[in-house]
Amino acid sequence: MEYIILGILLMILMLLYFKVANHFNIIDKPNQRSSHTEITLRGGGIIFWFAALLYFLQHIQVNYFFFVGITMVSLVSFWDDIQSLSNKVRISIHFISITLIFYDLQLFDLFPIWGIVIAYILSIGLINAYNFMDGINGITGLYTLAVMGSLLYVNTKVQLFTDGNLIRYGMIASLVFLFFNYRKKAKCFAGDVGSIAIAFWIIYLVLKLSLITNSLIWLLFIAVYGVDAICTIMHRLYLKQNIFEAHRLHLYQVLSNEYKIQHRLVSLYYALVQIGISILVVFLYQKIHDVLLFAIIITPLLLIYTLKFYLLSKSNLRLKA
Repeated sequence: MEYIILGILLMILMLLYFKVANHFNIIDKPNQRSSHTEITLRGGGIIFWFAALLYFLQHIQVNYFFFVGITMVSLVSFWDDIQSLSNKVRISIHFISITLIFYDLQLFDLFPIWGIVIAYILSIGLINAYNFMDGINGITGLYTLAVMGSLLYVNTKVQLFTDGNLIRYGMIASLVFLFFNYRKKAKCFAGDVGSIAIAFWIIYLVLKLSLITNSLIWLLFIAVYGVDAICTIMHRLYLKQNIFEAHRLHLYQVLSNEYKIQHRLVSLYYALVQIGISILVVFLYQKIHDVLLFAIIITPLLLIYTLKFYLLSKSNLRLKA
């Protein structure tokens, strides 16, 4: 009953946000690099912050660092959705917010300086990678369900590492968001506020699980996004492009834009592949060495990603013809 009430409350909050977004003209206008063709409300992902707020109000005594951190990244991201901010401002806020959860998780007592530096780079990089991947209807909501569902299973069946509701609230927010976003014509997009907020939430959970189990294999719960985002950044650097500017070079963008595969299908493929990987990670946990498990997962993903170059070359040949 609690989760039904939560879902209804989040639905009401989303509808109220739509009125605000309409009034203040918070919209996403398509351009030549967009994967959509119609003007759509932006910032619907604020529902993730609302879910975090509702959870925090019930657990003030133990989650204030997490909530302050997610509030900071949500605020600066929402501001960026409305009026572009410099990368320096955004990254600075991300750094401060990550510092808060590092303090909460006691990383500064557990890791040497070099380990903390790597943790900062990894965390901030993954948060921004999650944001880069938010480009077609349904991909953020479905992928978040895949990741959060995997974390919930581990928390329930493998290793208790957090309050289960901290995961469930994020999943319910994803379902509410998908109701408005997983459509042929989306009612709203997540915006930076949505993708950054839920990425921060996921990083917090993955870090917490990794520390308790003393294993980094749980990073593989976001392997699909990670490989696509990192490989695309490397591709764009090779092309001498500004990696902070909009583009259409992610594999999911090539599938959606160049090959006209329905956005919702591409989003579903990404989520299903990640679910398959997560099942394999859980099944092989503590059965093989972590390095071997990373190799087993990452190598096929890299091979799949290389198909993008074949598809791009084929598309270019078709255009020239």
